Amino acid sequence: MSQQPRNLLVPFRRDRKRDFAAGTGAELLASKVRQVLLTEGPTPHSTGELPWRTSFGAGLARLRHQSNDAVLAELARVYVRDALARWLPGVQLVQVRVEQEAATLTLRVRVREYSTTTALDVHFEE
Repeated sequence: MSQQPRNLLVPFRRDRKRDFAAGTGAELLASKVRQVLLTEGPTPHSTGELPWRTSFGAGLARLRHQSNDAVLAELARVYVRDALARWLPGVQLVQVRVEQEAATLTLRVRVREYSTTTALDVHFEE
């Protein structure tokens, strides 16, 4: 019987043993997806956020300050799909829902990797 992979959770945080926290299953999957989606990748107006890997990330901040309509939802789905396909090829995108309330854009993302499925919210403040 194979054991689930265990790895560090991002953003890094300490566990009760004063070490970096690690996780498995849905917690680890959500951590990996959140890291990709919240890292600002390159855009036509800027380089990527990580100096050592400027192409890493999803570029989702470009969606802020946009009208919440069918076009925004489709752009969000495409950005998420493309970033996951590039940086987490084993992760399958199940659903992306876009909600915009006042100054907050929220992407409700559902993903699957092997037999693990998880849902997470990604928030962008304007």
